[in-house]
Amino acid sequence: MSAFSDTATLNQAEAEWDALAAKHFGSETTAVDVSFGALTHPGKVRTNNEDHYSVVRRFRSREVLLTNMPPKTYPPRDDEAFALAVADGVGGAAFGELASLIALRSGWELTGSAFKWPFKVNDSESLEVQESIRVFIRMIHRRLQAESGPDSPLRGMGTTLTGALTIGMDAFIAHVGDSRAYVFRRGRLHRLTRDHTLAEQLVADGILHSIDEASSGFRSTLINCLGGSFEDVQVDTCHVPLLDNDQLLLCTDGLTDMVSEADIARILTSTLPVQEACQALIDTALANGGRDNVTVVLAQYQSANNARCGS
Repeated sequence: MSAFSDTATLNQAEAEWDALAAKHFGSETTAVDVSFGALTHPGKVRTNNEDHYSVVRRFRSREVLLTNMPPKTYPPRDDEAFALAVADGVGGAAFGELASLIALRSGWELTGSAFKWPFKVNDSESLEVQESIRVFIRMIHRRLQAESGPDSPLRGMGTTLTGALTIGMDAFIAHVGDSRAYVFRRGRLHRLTRDHTLAEQLVADGILHSIDEASSGFRSTLINCLGGSFEDVQVDTCHVPLLDNDQLLLCTDGLTDMVSEADIARILTSTLPVQEACQALIDTALANGGRDNVTVVLAQYQSANNARCGS
């Protein structure tokens, strides 16, 4: 058999293996380059800030210690995942501030040793990741309830929580309350979450035709949050495959109540670095009245291979 035939046979075997792996495990997790920005401000009316945010990097690596395989058999690979979150406390003064802090701190503690890293993100892995996220958030809900029981001076404290777990170019969104998640893609802003407010529920039930018909009180009344007086919590999740140059925005209602989605899109269309874009969003909210605490977390994603090719 010729060397050419040997190569052709090897290439065919590798192609068959790749097809089998894709069938059972999905596509390979893509390496990414991510730029982050985040900023919070108490606003122009309130004296304290009940918002908190976090951006956390997780990583895993492999190192070959001993082998007689050819050097290129085991290419180096460091996998990264990122967890982003914003939380807007409710309950008044220090209660809300403490609730949002406890929520993010509990998320850090609960997922410390429980993170399951999917080798490849296929449909079954996507559903499993989302279910795990919902379980973790329900555990945070129970912890807040324990801290604010009937006899506690912190009774009634609660918080919204909107977060994203990104693995390669796959984003998993988790949401409770009226903070929001958006993806900005090719000049358009796409909302990924729905507000858990009385106004949104009245629209969903057909009682109102649009949010604009609802009073401001209905638009600010939460029907779902972590802690508070809610016995159970509804956790919305979704899986969003990202594209090159997508921007993922998490924000509290202090932004969306003050800045229209059209103006948010206009700011994200600019060529500002992500941290400067966060500052521009905050500044616009303040210029429009700044009636609430305002927090933004912004991440821009690009496939590492494309980023290297373009450099």
